[in-house]
Amino acid sequence: MVRRPHTQDPVLITTAPKSSDDEYERRRVKYAIMMALRALAVIAAALTYRISIWIALAFVVAGMVLPWCAVIIANDRPAKKRGDRLTYLHDLRAERALPPGDDEKTVDG
Repeated sequence: MVRRPHTQDPVLITTAPKSSDDEYERRRVKYAIMMALRALAVIAAALTYRISIWIALAFVVAGMVLPWCAVIIANDRPAKKRGDRLTYLHDLRAERALPPGDDEKTVDG
C-alpha cells in the first residue's frame, strides 16, 4: 500500500466561484482608485494650464473619461469561463446494474 505524503493544503472539492462579497470589494476598490486618479487629473489640469494649455486639456479629457470607465469597470463582473459551468457527466462504463451471469441458472425466491 502506497501512502501519499500529508500536506497542509486543503483538498479542492468544488469548483465554486469566488464569493460575491470578495468580488464586490475588488470592484469597489477599482472604482475608488479610478475616481482618485480623476481627482488628480482635475488638480493637475488646474496646475498646468499656465505652463501648457495642451497638457491641461489632456488632463481635462482624462478627468472626463475616467468616471465613465470607472463605472463600466465597477459594474462589470468577470466573465464565466467555459470550464466553470457545472455539468453532469454520465460515465457509461460505470454501470450500476450487476453484469449478467455466465451460466443459465436462475435463483427463485
